[in-house]
Amino acid sequence: MGWAVARAAPTNWFVDRRDAGRRLAGQLRGYAGRSNIVVLGLPRGGVPVAYEVALALHAPLDVITVRKLGVPGQEELAFGAIASGGVQVINAEVVAEAALTPEQIERLAAEQRVELEQRERLYRGEAPALPLEHATAIIVDDGLATGATMRAAVEAARLRQASRVAIAVPVAAAASARALAAGTDAIFCTVTPPRFLAVANWYDDFTPTSDEEVRELLALARRR
Repeated sequence: MGWAVARAAPTNWFVDRRDAGRRLAGQLRGYAGRSNIVVLGLPRGGVPVAYEVALALHAPLDVITVRKLGVPGQEELAFGAIASGGVQVINAEVVAEAALTPEQIERLAAEQRVELEQRERLYRGEAPALPLEHATAIIVDDGLATGATMRAAVEAARLRQASRVAIAVPVAAAASARALAAGTDAIFCTVTPPRFLAVANWYDDFTPTSDEEVRELLALARRR
């Protein structure tokens, strides 16, 4: 297991997600040209970052669909996440702080499972998911806050029999990066600021990525 991280930045570090992907790809040069690499972007915001990484590494690009489970009334605060293949991870501390009941958790998870299946069809269309058996999966997002969605993505990649799983993000909360490092083969992060606050704080342009942009980037990657 390895952990590569640059020093914290004093100002906004990235112009936009594509710029972040190009900078992040520089840390992943050791994977370039390998035949068993699959880059997986977390929709939606992680896909523009992942596209640049896949382009630099000459690797195929796919999505690994994960849905965050948000605390009611504070949806940006994740108490867990679900991913393809029946994967579900729960943050017990957040559940306790929010006083969520098992019934609430199951109801919210069921709602997101429906959305997850719809997103899978929307992004890929008729194209099948890229196989991960015996491959090194590099899972990319635009940033790492609590780490709930990334944990679900890692479990989903393991379930699909990836031989190695690496995480690559432009910016992360240091505590979340440390926690995830224990469960992956490698983690790459361009910056772990001492005062993280939010992923958006480290981008000049953090305009939401659209579903259409995700579809276009996946189509571009397939044609390449």
